[in-house]
This record gives sequence, C-alpha cells and structure tokens, in this order.
Amino acid sequence: MGTLALPTPSRRQWHPEMRAAQRIMANMATSATKSGKGGGGGTKSAGAATDPFLPRQRKVREAMLGHELTHLLVSSPLDVGYLTGFTGGDSYLLIGPRQPGAPVTAALISDFRYQEELQPFADKLEIIIRKRSMGEAVADLLSGPGVERVGIQADIMTVAERDALAKKIGTKKVVSTVGLINKLRSVKDAHEIDLIRRAVKIQEGALLEVLPTIEAGQTEQAIAARLESEMKARGSAAPSFDTIVGAKGNSALPHYRAGEMKVANNNVLLIDWGATYKGYHSDMTRTFALGKWPKKMAEIYEIVLEAHKLAAAALCAGKSSAEIDKVARDHIAAAGYGEHFGHSLGHGIGLQIHEEPRLSHMLAGVKLQAGQVVTIEPGIYLPGVGGVRLENDYVVTETGSECLATLPMTLEWATLG
Repeated sequence: MGTLALPTPSRRQWHPEMRAAQRIMANMATSATKSGKGGGGGTKSAGAATDPFLPRQRKVREAMLGHELTHLLVSSPLDVGYLTGFTGGDSYLLIGPRQPGAPVTAALISDFRYQEELQPFADKLEIIIRKRSMGEAVADLLSGPGVERVGIQADIMTVAERDALAKKIGTKKVVSTVGLINKLRSVKDAHEIDLIRRAVKIQEGALLEVLPTIEAGQTEQAIAARLESEMKARGSAAPSFDTIVGAKGNSALPHYRAGEMKVANNNVLLIDWGATYKGYHSDMTRTFALGKWPKKMAEIYEIVLEAHKLAAAALCAGKSSAEIDKVARDHIAAAGYGEHFGHSLGHGIGLQIHEEPRLSHMLAGVKLQAGQVVTIEPGIYLPGVGGVRLENDYVVTETGSECLATLPMTLEWATLG
C-alpha cells in the first residue's frame, strides 16, 4: 500500500492517534520517489483490478488538482462509503497530495467502535483511531507543514466545524467545495449499476408477491407495510423512501404518505416504492385499478404511458436533461393536461434517492452522460379524482438507454381482479 503525505505535528500537538501519521511520514520519501519515476506508483494489491474504490479515489484526486487542493477532507458518510466501501459512519476520509498518475492514498479517521470493522480496509487505507474529538484529530493531522489548501465539503460541514478548523490551521488554508464528489457520483460504474439492478429486482419481486393479496377494504398503510416487509425479506436494508400507496383521490397527491384510506373496487391505486441494496436505491411507480377502470383515469393512463415511452426513447448520452423532460411534457400538454403535470420528469438515483442529474423543466439543462442512472416518471393528477404516474429506472448509454425494470406498464397488466 502507498502512504499518505500528511504533515508532522509538533511534540506539543502529539496524541496517541497520531502514531499512524508518524508511520506515514516515515515512508513518505520512498513513496514520493517511486511516484516520480516511470509512473510506477508501487505494487498494486491483489484485488486492485476489480476494486471499484481505488479508481474513484483517483478521480477525486484529479478533481482536487483542478481546484489546486493539497488535501481533501471528506465528511459526508455517503461519500466516505462511495470512496472506500466503509459505511459504518462517524468517520472522515482525508485524501492527501500525490503526483499525477500515481495511486491515490488516503487516511480514514474513525474511533474505537469501528476499529475491528475497519481491519479489512487496512491494506488500502491508513486507519487512524482517534482518541479525542473528530475536530481535534483532524486539526492536528493538518496542523504541520505541507498543508497548503484543504478542501472541505461546505454543504456537509457545519459553520462551527469549519471555523474551528480554520482557527487551528489558518483561514487561508481552508477552501470550501460544493458538489465535487457529487459530480463524480452522478456517473455510475459497472459495480454501482449492478447494485441498482439488484435493488430493482428486489422491489419487483416484492410487488409481485403483494399484488395478488390486495383487496377492497384494505388500508393504504397495510399494503405499504406488506410491500416493505417483502422487500426486506428479499435483501433490502430499508425502503428507499416511505412507500407511497395512494387510493382513490389520494393518488392525485404526488408525494402522498400512506394513511387510513381504504382501497375501493373500480377505482385507482398508485404505488411508488423502492428498495435499497448495499446502499444503492431503486425507484418505481405503477398505477392500478381494482376491477373496472374509471373512464377518465383510463384515458390519462394511456397518455402518461405514451409520454413515458417517448421520453425513454429520447434518452441518450449527449442530450440535455431539460430536452428529455420537454419530450414528455409536450405530449401531455398536447393532450390537454399540461397544467396537471407540475413536477420534474425524473432524477438521478444511487446512494441517495435523489441525485444528479435532474430531468426538469425548472432547471437549466445539463448534458447527459453515459453511466448516469435516472428515473422517468411522468404523471397526470386530477385533484379530488385521482392520478396516474408510471416510473422506471434507466441507465443512460452512448446510443440510448437501458431500462432496469422488467414489470409491464400496459393498462391490461395494471388491472387487478
């Protein structure tokens, strides 16, 4: 394993957790020499070829160079997990300076609760088990020479934490960054796409188990509870969000929360649900009718379905996110229901249920990239009557997109009983 170039604290700053930093500094000269000759960067570990985390760290290092940062302090638990695979929480990742092209090395700062859990990570990361507060441990690591510009996650770190760090190491050395890692996270690698695919499979299996049990008179909450239980039994750590089950007029509330309303025959039922597998989210919506479809709801179902198909067909790397939203929105507007589709067409998914990019008419469009995973979820909502939304998850590709869902969306399939 390489070593992280961290500053050497003075004797008056020395604390037990700094022993790891001392080891790092002892090897620093050798590591720097290797990185400057032939781009070798040392010997790769046995699993480096398939390890998804080291390439992500290298990309972060490239982004750091663009911001002229010598160090980056990652305080978001999601980003720590994304860059290392460690999801225990209450731990910071400190990425130090390296020569361009050399392996990125990093130190994970944690505490006694995770000491044993972190042992498998020791071949790729320096593990520092702090003995005092996180703020004090980080400040001491960054107090010595060699620290010039330390990037912090300004949208994660509190003002008080930033001020305390600046007071310790100097205000000019602390540089606020926003979205530096989020931009990298928006494009998924093959490992991440596989995890999202697995989450989709879990949620689909759970719905197929629950659908035959849905009957008139059951409450929205009871259906949501069974669906979440089935997802958990299939390997979902938790639902991606509070499962939405909207019966009758409640289906017209886009972000409704399941309540005591009872499902009725010959009326609609909207289900928006998602699973979480190894930290990655999935997100789908289907709208059903128990028995006969109300005429107006059947009409808007077909409009929403066609809008979904048109947007999915248009989805492709290189196109604008706003352009994809417009495809679906124009179709719904042309059918006379434009004012009844007010939310964005879709959003990115991954470690969070809402990530970049946003397929929205309310934001400036961004160029879509291959590897991004987005939802497409057009809807029409008629207040007091009911709503229809149809949602799938798609991987953006260079030539189009891949739908991760396998459940049908036809009106016939969506007719229960």
